[in-house]
Amino acid sequence: MSLSLGQIVGALGGTLELAGSDTEIFRIAPLDSAGPGDLSFLSNPRYQQQLAASKAACVIVAPAMREAAMQRGACIVADNPYVYFARATQLWKQHEQAHQVRCGVHPSAVVDPLAEVDPTAYVGPLCVVERGARIGAGTVLKSRVTVGENCSVGARCILHSGVVLGADGFGFAPERGTWVKIEQLGAVRVGDDVEIGANTCIDRGALDDTVIENGVKLDNLVQIGHNVHLGAHVAMAGCAGVAGSARIGAHCTVGGGAVVLGHLELAENVHVSAATVVMRSLNKPGVYTGVFPVDENNKWEKNAATLKQLHSLRERIKALEQQQQQDSKNGTQ
Repeated sequence: MSLSLGQIVGALGGTLELAGSDTEIFRIAPLDSAGPGDLSFLSNPRYQQQLAASKAACVIVAPAMREAAMQRGACIVADNPYVYFARATQLWKQHEQAHQVRCGVHPSAVVDPLAEVDPTAYVGPLCVVERGARIGAGTVLKSRVTVGENCSVGARCILHSGVVLGADGFGFAPERGTWVKIEQLGAVRVGDDVEIGANTCIDRGALDDTVIENGVKLDNLVQIGHNVHLGAHVAMAGCAGVAGSARIGAHCTVGGGAVVLGHLELAENVHVSAATVVMRSLNKPGVYTGVFPVDENNKWEKNAATLKQLHSLRERIKALEQQQQQDSKNGTQ
């Protein structure tokens, strides 16, 4: 498969320099490995050295890099090269799959007669869509996706292999050393333009629904507990987890392996670093980190032991300060 530079610029805009519109592109590739026939991009000026050495047929660059790019060869000048690159990958995928049927229900899928699947949606191999579930227009369920009863998925979503929507939330009441199950009576509501990575699980609500708003992007192996509410355009990296009834505001990001405890609230535009455990609500936008720095094991153990003594050291310092203040006061009398 190939696309001409004219097709790419015609679809995505930008200004083509030092190349004809009929130049064929056979692959989109990184700067350092691109060869003749490949389209690449430069989004960070720090990699300008790679630009000069690249053998790509054409490179997407920002206006500030236009002259440097033209010294190397053909380029497409765009305001945001990284976004242009992203849209170029979408264009490539569209053309690559143009001959494939991406709607309908695979013969091996199981769709309950009382479920609703939009005619333009695609339900892949071995998927299960249970009673009362709804799948919106243009949505793609890849292999082995399960959409539980009464759960809904909006338009233009992508659910990768192994996703489970609507498993029971983890709800149990203690009784004399045993556990009494709390039936999970809510569902999961997923908005439009959501992408959910492989083997990610989103639990149904206990009473109200678990809600995933428009534009949310979840990586692989993410766990979303019951009655969680994710605001629009939240993005979460792999192995992150959100415990029940937490509310995360719009445009937040959560790094890989990070955890948000239950019933907490994150304001809009809060960014949680990888492996951080959020143990309190975060009411102000910003970047939050709670990772004990990695070190050689023997050094880490010494630092951890010291950390355990911080409270007692603090109390000793306070006592010394108070004694010093008292001594100073006595000395002036």
